[in-house]
Amino acid sequence: MHRSGATMAWNVFKFCTALRGLGSIMILLVLGVVGVSYYAVVFTTYGPALTAGWPDSVIAMAVLILFHCLLVMLLWSYFAAVLTDPGCVPPNWRPAVDEERGEADPLNGSEFSNVQSDPSNQQVRVCRKCNQLKPPRCHHCSVCGRCVLKMDHHCVWVVNCVGALNYKHFLLFLFYTFLETTVVTVSLLPNFVSFFSDAEIPGTPSTLATTFLAFVLNLAFALSVFGFLVMHISLVAANTTTIEAYEKKTTPKWRYDLGRRKNFEQVFGMDKQYWLIPAYSEEDIRRMPVLQGLEYPSKLDFDSQEY
Repeated sequence: MHRSGATMAWNVFKFCTALRGLGSIMILLVLGVVGVSYYAVVFTTYGPALTAGWPDSVIAMAVLILFHCLLVMLLWSYFAAVLTDPGCVPPNWRPAVDEERGEADPLNGSEFSNVQSDPSNQQVRVCRKCNQLKPPRCHHCSVCGRCVLKMDHHCVWVVNCVGALNYKHFLLFLFYTFLETTVVTVSLLPNFVSFFSDAEIPGTPSTLATTFLAFVLNLAFALSVFGFLVMHISLVAANTTTIEAYEKKTTPKWRYDLGRRKNFEQVFGMDKQYWLIPAYSEEDIRRMPVLQGLEYPSKLDFDSQEY
């Protein structure tokens, strides 16, 4: 039994190490797909059409403007998700004490000794691997080797955990990826249809192969990303994460579900001007502690405030 447990721990360690190495490859893969799509759309198909005269030049200009706008937003959101720390537990973090309700500090006296042995305690939890207190909705990532605030999942595509501070960036990356790949697929569809017709197709064999590859890749990405996007929209609407959605719940209603609008604002903020960019306004950061990943109002707290 002891050897079996050691083997399992070693296999998990090898798996986490493989995920870290896979991340760098995924970044190159994303940039590779972007490069192939850019070459097929700009240099091969619609760039030369700019001098073709009316109406081809107008259509080409519209496609290129839309393509570049979405590409800028896609790359901005992607690297924001990659480079933004998802949020970690501050040193010596302690849960807030609500003195108005007369709540005692759960870390005083003998209560703290029971925290580790009582996993049902929703107020205070301790990570056995990090040996530190865990805020609400915080989970330990075996790949990153630390606790992540409001952890959704570890994503090899962004070489990072998706958590409280970069979840919005990740969602916008999915959103703009779906739009961009859909635009590329539709814009290259006439060329793809021409491959299976008797019409003569201009271009060299290499450019034709690149166009064909770009169409297939973008179609595949558009369909797959659409599924992930729909799933995460449903998670945002219920104010839950991927990990929380798959955890076993005994209560019929999720305690952090405050309604679709407030659930949406806890991810995207209240400033509408910032909803479609991977950033938050200073005003939202100041007045919405939930964006920092440490405090999450529950439905009970929200109802009592309204009352």
